[in-house]
Amino acid sequence: MSGEQIDVPVPTQTVDARGLACPLPILKAKKALSAMRSGDVLEVITTDRHAMRDFQAFCKQTGNPLLLQRQEDDLAYHYLQRRA
Repeated sequence: MSGEQIDVPVPTQTVDARGLACPLPILKAKKALSAMRSGDVLEVITTDRHAMRDFQAFCKQTGNPLLLQRQEDDLAYHYLQRRA
């Protein structure tokens, strides 16, 4: 353990996409983001092993900043900010 502290963004909303395979976590995130205000933070929790890469591509394509991704055991947490 490095003892390094990670500043985790405070989410405005959370989408629990555990157990869902691609493209469902992305579709749920897209729907949630469309109802959020600019600057709001969405946390998405996934178990899909390809989700890290999928969310990186999704954010690059849509222009919604990917603030942080972290892995804890079998869960991946993705923090996206609603674009302006």
